[in-house]
Amino acid sequence: MSFDEFITSGFVRGMSRDVNDNIAAGGVDFGRAKDIVISRDLYLEAEGRGMSLTELLETPEYDQSAEGSALDAFERQLALAGIRIGGKRPSTVEMFLQGSPALMPEFMLREIRRGMSMRPELNSLIANSTNIASNRYTPFFIDTSSTARFSLRPIGDGADVPQLLVSEQQHAVNVPDYGLALKASYKSLRYRTTAQFRVLLWFIGFRLQTDKIGLLVNTLINGDGNNNPVSKINSATTGVLTYDDLITLWAQFDSFEMNTMICHVDNMKNILTLAEFKDPLAGFKFQSTGEVFSPLGAKLVRSDETPTDLIIGLDSRFAVEQVIAQPLTVEFDKVIEQRFEEAVISESVTFARVIQEAAVALDTTF
Repeated sequence: MSFDEFITSGFVRGMSRDVNDNIAAGGVDFGRAKDIVISRDLYLEAEGRGMSLTELLETPEYDQSAEGSALDAFERQLALAGIRIGGKRPSTVEMFLQGSPALMPEFMLREIRRGMSMRPELNSLIANSTNIASNRYTPFFIDTSSTARFSLRPIGDGADVPQLLVSEQQHAVNVPDYGLALKASYKSLRYRTTAQFRVLLWFIGFRLQTDKIGLLVNTLINGDGNNNPVSKINSATTGVLTYDDLITLWAQFDSFEMNTMICHVDNMKNILTLAEFKDPLAGFKFQSTGEVFSPLGAKLVRSDETPTDLIIGLDSRFAVEQVIAQPLTVEFDKVIEQRFEEAVISESVTFARVIQEAAVALDTTF
């Protein structure tokens, strides 16, 4: 999706709330917020505690928000600085950087995360998200090769108790660093409003989340380095996708539930145009809201990183976990000291398989 397509899409509708609009609603206490000086040292403290600046500000020793507060702790700092990020008269980027440059890195981070939330499919694809303190991670190995070992059954006197064997995989998974340098001249940004700037940041977050879905798909197809790529079945006829093929894929999930299908947009079109799915009600819902219906009760997720001949079915509760060594960060030093000319946005993340049988791929061309 291009930037022009993004800004005219439904993702950005209703996202122009200005923190100052909530002050009029009452109940905003600036007592503790006024005593806090946002500086490079505060970012370093947050980093040392494994927090974002927002999370640090929300701790009891700083400016924890009361229940039902109209603004969170960082929004109170924006309001105190007179920064408007929406509404009829949003502040310019120049006003932001001249008045409160130390607030800019956290503002960027929050808006990028907001953009990531516009692609919520990733969270629906992972069984768990694990934070670790190094760049190496060893996943579990769960032996499900013989269900008789751990199936629920009566135990007679002296009989063996069923066992589910859990150990570690043979190979640890590397957690690589991913980075994006956002480079823009001060001249190109100074007269832009913060409302315009944050749409750019939303787009960055949206694209990052899309790329991570691609990384997850790659892990499913090729495995995580422990000889565990997704198992494949073939369609009845090469080059042809039928309703019966999807039923065959669905039937592979003994002891699991195929609640998600991931495929390239070409295969999405093939699925959506199958005669069995041409339900007038489903068509009306898609045309009126853009929400794709769920074939066979499975959520249909588009990822163009998926080969055009594959449809991956999975039980998202058990198939893949996300591993994070470093959460999303924005290089705050350059933003504060250089008034933004270049900022590196980075994250250390990978994906690992959990239970092998919770994902199966349908190959339509073989």
